[in-house]
Amino acid sequence: MRLIHTSLFAAIATLGLAACGKPADTPQTETPPAAPAESATTEPAPAAEPASTADASATAELAPTQGNETKGSVTFKRVDGRVHVTGQISGLKPGSEHGFHIHEKGDCSAPDGTSAGGHFNPGKQDHGSVASDPHHGGDMPNIKADDKGVATIDGPVSSNVNIGKGDDFDIIGRGLIVHADPDDYTSQPTGNAGARLACAVIQKAP
Repeated sequence: MRLIHTSLFAAIATLGLAACGKPADTPQTETPPAAPAESATTEPAPAAEPASTADASATAELAPTQGNETKGSVTFKRVDGRVHVTGQISGLKPGSEHGFHIHEKGDCSAPDGTSAGGHFNPGKQDHGSVASDPHHGGDMPNIKADDKGVATIDGPVSSNVNIGKGDDFDIIGRGLIVHADPDDYTSQPTGNAGARLACAVIQKAP
């Protein structure tokens, strides 16, 4: 009987040692691949205005219409972010005041300048003073001749027009007209400025 107990104990001990010697099964968990880092997205910065446009300028050489002597040279440039006009016009009556506008067509072929069409008006606004709204893109202040019949121009152009962008608001290729009478800034569509004394085509400066 003692022999049986001894043999049984030895068998149990052998099984226990075998169990202790076997490493416990551990579940193998795969590490999921790291999610790709999201690239930072930022709003694109507004494109800077090309220097060729920001510094663009234009010129116009006014020639008299039939029966008149008015002529002159005018320059359009950007000043403080908007178009500004300077120049000199001669052949006017001393002390006289005249409407002065950009017109829709760069065509001075008609003897009376009517081929330049109506006022340049890309914004489809009523005519008025450039100092207030509404007004045409081609509206500018009246010019006034000195006692020698020469008008010196130094004034603003509508804030919505540009030089050289090539869009509907670009003054390049448009007409420029000096009228016989002052613009009253009220009458539609031209300010009752009368006949056309001189005409020019606005061209991009070299």
